[in-house]
Amino acid sequence: MISASPNVREWNIPDRVEVIDSHTGGEPTRVIVSGQPPLGSGTMLERREVFRHQFDHFRASVINEPRGSDVWVGAILETPLDPRCLTGVIFFNNASYLGMCGHGTIGLLVTLHAMGRAAVGTHLLETPVGTITVTLHDPNTVSLANVPSYRLHKQVSVSVPEYGMISGDVAFGGNWFFLVERSPEPVVPNNIERLDRLTKAIRVALWEAGIRGADGVEIDHVELFGPGDDIGADSRNYVLCPGGAYDRSPCGTGTSAKLACLASDGKLQPGQIWRQASIIGSQFEASFQWQGDRVIPHITGTAFITGESVLRFQSNDPLREGIRS
Repeated sequence: MISASPNVREWNIPDRVEVIDSHTGGEPTRVIVSGQPPLGSGTMLERREVFRHQFDHFRASVINEPRGSDVWVGAILETPLDPRCLTGVIFFNNASYLGMCGHGTIGLLVTLHAMGRAAVGTHLLETPVGTITVTLHDPNTVSLANVPSYRLHKQVSVSVPEYGMISGDVAFGGNWFFLVERSPEPVVPNNIERLDRLTKAIRVALWEAGIRGADGVEIDHVELFGPGDDIGADSRNYVLCPGGAYDRSPCGTGTSAKLACLASDGKLQPGQIWRQASIIGSQFEASFQWQGDRVIPHITGTAFITGESVLRFQSNDPLREGIRS
């Protein structure tokens, strides 16, 4: 049952909201430090749904233009139910709410360290899709053991207008992905406009064809792969995120889904390192261990603080709650 504080309907966005911004491999994360709405005392999944249904205007106000942009991911800190956990966290972007966010987790831990709330060492985090283990190696380097990840379908074909039949794997790495090993467009930095068009067309085609994740969940991430040997990586990816932006980082949940596919095909062994590069060349180092018929991905990356600021919300601002498309 979803629970929220009794004063939900009386709550308004405060005049000042404090945030700390970081980037992980080029992909930004905005951690809300103060001024967040009351989400109750349920699980992180239940609190995420309270957030979605009762406080979506707060999400839009702090992450959309004019205070943010479509590339940002936000993170709200919550008191965890499990006292062993460092914190609970709910990730969101310009369009929706995320189950997990790999780059955001790396940015979050670096931010918590800068705030004096996380020491070097290993910690637990509560997320809407489960508890994960994270390790802060130094002020900028983080490893995370993600949620159990798996491939649901191998080589599903979908007809994409202007491109023909495209095949890919459907896999879960904290979010649902359609992974295309052989992209019909070169996965290179000077081809972003065409990659954007292709991935958006694939996502629409998947929806129209009724291709879903488990329990009918929409596949809201599309991941294309190309060679990465020119930059010392095992592959380079282009990841379309739910809000329509591409991931500047190699995508933690996308890399997790990739590991699940590689493991299922016997192309990567437990503990073997996989270096995943993003479209801009930033890299994550990844490996996995089996847990039953699923894999536990291990992702290592770096993040850096880019700013600390106070977002202002004037009562007479017509865009006080952000721009919504």
